[in-house]
Amino acid sequence: MGKIVISENISLDGVIQDPTGEDGHERGGWFTRMGRTDREEWAKVELNEALGAEALLMGRRSYMWFVARGWPARTGAWADRLRSLPKYVVSSSDLDNPEWTNSTALTSEAVKEVATLKEQVDGEIIVYGSGQLAHTLMDHGLVDELRLMTCPVLVGAGERLFGPTRAVMPMRLVDTHTVGDGLALLTHQYARDAS
Repeated sequence: MGKIVISENISLDGVIQDPTGEDGHERGGWFTRMGRTDREEWAKVELNEALGAEALLMGRRSYMWFVARGWPARTGAWADRLRSLPKYVVSSSDLDNPEWTNSTALTSEAVKEVATLKEQVDGEIIVYGSGQLAHTLMDHGLVDELRLMTCPVLVGAGERLFGPTRAVMPMRLVDTHTVGDGLALLTHQYARDAS
């Protein structure tokens, strides 16, 4: 049985939109304000997470973001690992000639297909970005863990990871540690026994 992990870069006030500033949001670029040590340590955490994953799951916009920034052709341990992983993309249309190897579109009933994927994959299924998909997965009780790389900044506007949900979702803090000089990685697991 797979374990769906939402892995997000997030501000203190819960914003996940445009962390790198490449999408043109008026307050974008907030995650890039970290120092060099923070960036290096963050990259190590990301590589370790990818090495522990069995698959990637993302929405079409996040998939296209990775493709547009050259991830299919990048080199290095992290890029090589992401390229080798199976990638499942929730999309209303098929991926015509996917540019990133091992990519499959989930096009019909996303919730049902993700539930089936969770049964088929043995290990972690990492969800990068994909705010709308993350909301849907949380609403349907498919998320097992949240890994929130928290940047010490208040953005004040933009899409947030947490919005209205269908029900209360009890979470249990299972790990926390500082990354670099200013980032905090908070790991919460869905406490199904508490719901």
